[in-house]
Amino acid sequence: MIPLQKMNGERFLLNHNQIEHIELIPESKIVMMNHDYYIVQDTVDDIIRKIMEYNAKIMDIHREISVNDLRA
Repeated sequence: MIPLQKMNGERFLLNHNQIEHIELIPESKIVMMNHDYYIVQDTVDDIIRKIMEYNAKIMDIHREISVNDLRA
């Protein structure tokens, strides 16, 4: 989940796996798979960066678990 900020300043967490697409209107309008949407202050570049950082953390956790598996 990635942290984002709505136009009114409210912060929330979004499951990025449910994003269908992002429209630039010029704000970022995130349209979800169920067609709900959120208009956020974050730029598209910020959203992409947050998704990449989150995915990198998940991969690191998986790698750490795999590397530390000491079974014979």
